[in-house]
Amino acid sequence: MKKHLLKFMALAVGLSLTLRASAEDTVKIGVLHSLSGTMAISETSLRDVLLFTFDEINKAGGVKVGGKSYKITPVVVDGASNWPLFAEKAKQLLEEDKVAVTFGCWTSVSRKSVLPVFEKDNGMLFYPVQYEGEELSKNIFYTAEAVNQQATPAVDYLLKQGKKKFYLLGTDYVYPQTTCLILYKYLLLHGIPAENIGGGFRKDDTGKVISAGKYVPFSHTDFQQIVADIKQFSASGDACVINLVNGDSNVPLFKEIAAAGLTAADCPVVSFSLAEDELRALPTKDLVGELGCWTYFMSLNTPANKTFLKNWDAWLKTQSYPGVVKEKRAMDSPMVLSYDGVYLWKQAVEKAGTFDVDAVRKVLESGTIKFDGPGGSTTMQANHHTTKNVYIGETKANGQFKILETFPQVYGEPFMLKDLDAKLSAK
Repeated sequence: MKKHLLKFMALAVGLSLTLRASAEDTVKIGVLHSLSGTMAISETSLRDVLLFTFDEINKAGGVKVGGKSYKITPVVVDGASNWPLFAEKAKQLLEEDKVAVTFGCWTSVSRKSVLPVFEKDNGMLFYPVQYEGEELSKNIFYTAEAVNQQATPAVDYLLKQGKKKFYLLGTDYVYPQTTCLILYKYLLLHGIPAENIGGGFRKDDTGKVISAGKYVPFSHTDFQQIVADIKQFSASGDACVINLVNGDSNVPLFKEIAAAGLTAADCPVVSFSLAEDELRALPTKDLVGELGCWTYFMSLNTPANKTFLKNWDAWLKTQSYPGVVKEKRAMDSPMVLSYDGVYLWKQAVEKAGTFDVDAVRKVLESGTIKFDGPGGSTTMQANHHTTKNVYIGETKANGQFKILETFPQVYGEPFMLKDLDAKLSAK
């Protein structure tokens, strides 16, 4: 009896150690995106590609730290397109779930809502979506396109195409407002007079322009008057539209543009929050020739991108996560920058030999962390932004982009306003 009891106790201890080892050999990673509300059209796909990336890393052995391999356990929460709720969910991830890192946010207002939480709790956030810059937090790493990796290259391209009039349009929040103000000053610097910059201006008491462009609220649907204004503005034949409308409002915007008979030949539209994933919901036959500027296009003809897309398609067929749509999927730049971010973080963790935020941050800031991803090489800079390729693309009838121009390895510069002001003053 005693022999059997000892054998049972030994088995129980062994099982306990196995379970404890299993728990110790996982690392929690937060996923903080809008899975409902107006931004779900864009953000659910970022959740999906993150789950794909975690599974890919786990299949390859996990994250290797201190002689052990840690499998990633995702903790997915819904920001629900509600900016205060984003802050609450960030607090939950950091203080209750104890995640090692979080990948998330789309809009700048959601990022700014969570920023104080990550700074207070010394968490780490990877942010993957084009944004206005003018920010640098020690707790955020921006794999996103900075203004000089999307907006100004697009303007440079349009200027080279002979465009002399620019209509600025966006959703009414910080990213479009700040980006349009930067572009207003950038255009002035490049010889475009204020009367050729459409959308309107707002000035302070001294007469200084503090806001440029036309803005609509989130979920806006009535673009009839705005499109009529654009049609009149572009009658001279040398105009274009800079579109910073976010979320599902792009659907009625482009339907109205098509209904008005405006084509890319009349007045091209370059969009900064509209990529292959969102084009699935739009009448792409009416959008042929419209432009995009991103650091990745699904149509990139490289071995790395072909392998990536093949693996993504295979994962979609076999995955069983709730809410992940399997059919008619597309890949775009914010999704790829999410993917790149996970691998940059993984490299930094493995080089640091720990999940400790301060140690991982130090490695990321060293300039030595580089990942050759689907869009090309991406290197994390000391200023928490990345050096990467930039592409100008033209929309095709199938919802893909024909690449027109490549800007190789553009250094991410988050602060532009002060420099533009100085150059304009000296002009």
